[in-house]
Amino acid sequence: MQHDKQSARRRLTVLAAAAIGAMAMLPGSLMAQTGTWPAKQLKLVVPFPAGGSTDSVGRLLAAELSKELGQTVVVENKGGANGNIGSDAVAKAEPDGYTLLLSGVGSNAVSYAVYQNMPYRNSDFSHISLLATGPNVLVANTEFPGKTFADFIKLARENPGKYTHASSGSGSSGHLAMEMLKQDAKIDLVHVPYKGGAAAITDLIGGRVAVLFLNQDALLPQVASGKVRALAVASAKRNPAYPDTPTVAESGYPGFSAESWFGLSAPAKTPPAVIQRLNQATVKALSSPDVRQKLESVGFVVVGDDPKSFSAFVDAEIAKWSKAAKASGAKLD
Repeated sequence: MQHDKQSARRRLTVLAAAAIGAMAMLPGSLMAQTGTWPAKQLKLVVPFPAGGSTDSVGRLLAAELSKELGQTVVVENKGGANGNIGSDAVAKAEPDGYTLLLSGVGSNAVSYAVYQNMPYRNSDFSHISLLATGPNVLVANTEFPGKTFADFIKLARENPGKYTHASSGSGSSGHLAMEMLKQDAKIDLVHVPYKGGAAAITDLIGGRVAVLFLNQDALLPQVASGKVRALAVASAKRNPAYPDTPTVAESGYPGFSAESWFGLSAPAKTPPAVIQRLNQATVKALSSPDVRQKLESVGFVVVGDDPKSFSAFVDAEIAKWSKAAKASGAKLD
């Protein structure tokens, strides 16, 4: 009898050890499941080079999350392929809550539509919160004969193929925004793609192209100084940084929307408790007066929502940009 009790105890000990070992090997580690996350430094991958809008938003968020989580959040710039390289690195990272992605309209919506060989899918991510949105803005050079959005549409219809529209590159949100407008308004313009927004702005100011669709923060200094003329913003409501500029939607094209956006995402299968904690910290970080002021001063609308809402938003964005890309025929290798 004593022997049977000893054997039973040994079996229980072995089973318990095996269970502990198996739990230690689970994604996210036991640490995340027992409430001790985060226990070390976190990494926020910004999938674009330092210095741009994405980088600025990433650094603002990282600083606030560091305060909220009690652990340093470091930014790692990993640019290339319209954000795809950095996004792919996060998609393939360990889902333990320590590697995060500053997701965005390019790498997490437009890229699925225009790149023929994507190394990752939307299902490779757990989306945490939408951070902020900002509209593409349609601007014209100061010599363009049309003073308003209505003038632009009228001139374009009367002169098919005469006017040029610049973009920051084929397959960019600005390029596809114009493709959507061309379909809705039944106008014909000649696309002139550039390698980045700065070069496109320079040629617009110089009168070498007629109009440009680009993110609101990049264009705000030029509009404010009178170097270019804002015709319309592509958000559902007027943008606070462009209070006198009508939306495309209110100008005869209801439902038209073409916005840049930033979000926080993690690898798929990151523990739900960690996602929830990150969401709470992110929403609180976005309520910081300093963060709001810095984002709103360049035309961003601060959001901060829940994982379910952000995931539904990403799904809708993928569908919208896929439709625009299909209609335009834009494809990248």
